[in-house]
Amino acid sequence: MSPRALVLALLELVLALGAAEEGEAAVGAAPPGPAAFHRAAKASWRLPGRYVVMLRAGGEAELRGTARRLQARAARRGHLAQLLHVFHLLPAFLVRMSSDLLDTALKLPHVKYIEEDAYVFAQSIPWNLGRIVRPQPSSGTYSPPNKGGLAEIFLLDSKVQSTHREIEGRVTVTGFESIPEEDGTHSHRQASRCDSHGTHVAGVLSGRDAGVATGANIRSLRVLNCQGKGTVSGTLMALEFIKRTLGAHPGVPVVVVLPLAGAHSPALNAGCRRMARVGAAVVAAAGNYKDDACLYSPASEPEVITVGATDSEDRPASIGTLGTNFGRCVDLFAPGDDIIGASSDCSTCFTARSGTSQAAAHVAGIAAVLLSAQPQLSPAELRQRLLHFSTKNTMDTVWIPEEQRLQTPNSVARLPTWLGAEEQLLCRSVWSARSGLAWHATAVARCASTEEMLSCSSFSRSGSRLGEHMEDKGGQKQCVAHSALRGQGVYAIARCCTWPRAECHIKAGSPGAECPPGHHVLTGCSFHSPSVVLGAGGRPEVGLGRGPSRCASRTEAMAHALCCPTASLECRLKEHMALEPEEKVTVSCEDGWMLTGCNTLSQSSMGAYAMDNSCVAPAGPGSSSAVAIAICCRSRQ
Repeated sequence: MSPRALVLALLELVLALGAAEEGEAAVGAAPPGPAAFHRAAKASWRLPGRYVVMLRAGGEAELRGTARRLQARAARRGHLAQLLHVFHLLPAFLVRMSSDLLDTALKLPHVKYIEEDAYVFAQSIPWNLGRIVRPQPSSGTYSPPNKGGLAEIFLLDSKVQSTHREIEGRVTVTGFESIPEEDGTHSHRQASRCDSHGTHVAGVLSGRDAGVATGANIRSLRVLNCQGKGTVSGTLMALEFIKRTLGAHPGVPVVVVLPLAGAHSPALNAGCRRMARVGAAVVAAAGNYKDDACLYSPASEPEVITVGATDSEDRPASIGTLGTNFGRCVDLFAPGDDIIGASSDCSTCFTARSGTSQAAAHVAGIAAVLLSAQPQLSPAELRQRLLHFSTKNTMDTVWIPEEQRLQTPNSVARLPTWLGAEEQLLCRSVWSARSGLAWHATAVARCASTEEMLSCSSFSRSGSRLGEHMEDKGGQKQCVAHSALRGQGVYAIARCCTWPRAECHIKAGSPGAECPPGHHVLTGCSFHSPSVVLGAGGRPEVGLGRGPSRCASRTEAMAHALCCPTASLECRLKEHMALEPEEKVTVSCEDGWMLTGCNTLSQSSMGAYAMDNSCVAPAGPGSSSAVAIAICCRSRQ
């Protein structure tokens, strides 16, 4: 350490010791309970000595007060805790300190959790444009409905060669940079290598010849070094930078692209969630590890639009010895194999690259086009439209593990040839993780913060389930599934929708639950038994009006009804029973109607789940065919 650095460190130590009591008073009383510690599952991805300290709440004064208290306690033990950054995006700060101080830091009042900083990585190892929009018969060329020119895209990546002819005049280099030092030799700092990933992704986003949104403006922030490595803390600082700039562009739709992935990070997920809740559409790569995307960040954040990759044969993309991630945390897939785009080797060069980074860039470009047609769309409404316009059930999912196949969406991103501005009811299914195997183990599924949950169902591969119920917890509805004895766990499936903009209510009762007559319509039923394995737990029924209004349950089952104002929606029942025993029974809503509720009638059913616009009821082992019952709704507008 240089003499100047030593003097500064000693001065910081003296100030910390002198301010310790002041910090104690500023922070005040803290809620009880120990703080949690998080770190990357893979040791090689960790950055020991750098920690994000997350508080339960508080402004800058509370953050700095906690940091001073940590510095004072560290000094008493002969250590130095260096404050590197105070976040404004989240109630958190970044500190450099010895791991010996972790126990001390975790016991500080108001600390929610501490997360060891970790690396994030670039996710890359013209059929693609033909996949995402139908060619015009007259030209056979890529012709999107608009060029995405009203949207502002923030790209968090490596450096970008903004003078490349493909993206020249379309990329603004913000000057933001927060990257770790490179490992090994200096050869990685060759300019073309430092720019390669960011330049290619920018070209896919808005390149003149190979781009999706050819009129979109890109603002480049550097969070990846020349080896394609960044950090959680650096990515959080970039998100903070973007949030500060949003006020300068009110009303402009914003897309944030994160073509990177790292180990599961509560802090990075919280930062992305904060961005989505202030109106930015956050699009992230699912990851290239041929693994469950829920194990990685930012892919695992529910408010993020997470994108997996496909190849030209509509298969999940194989990338080197691995491949695209999959599972319930993926929202949809997009072209990500052998994608032609701008190369940083020269200002006119092109190259092919593969990965979920390229897939995320495709979806971000489509998002820019959709937002240019409807700038007022919320991130949740945008995601619903991306799913609505996607191509369904064309992807060969045979290599996805069977345990993950049902939860992985078989949807490939696509642009419509025409974009209308009308509002419509759109819904998607959100799966929980599988519950434990114990009796009464639960699984919980929740919608995004601006979506409305219109129904809840459950599914168990063994058929051992006690059903499910809907509840309102902390102002947000959630779907809770219950496991029975000797089962294989249970899944909860929430049906999440972005219209109507009206408050819907949960009504409970036994042996049935009913919506208030005349003013409300039934959108979904759930049935839960505290002790009896649930097969035919109940069914939705039509009331005095023409629409469904009541959930009728067996005597031992509690029914929950989801009731919405009739001024917003009209709904009807549709059911299907196979004449011969079948592995599963499916009933679908017609065009113009959206599936909101899904139930089954069978003495040994596995449950029911909504897939796209269909209700699927698998028959249990050795049972007769199930009956699938759908509630189909549409907006009265």
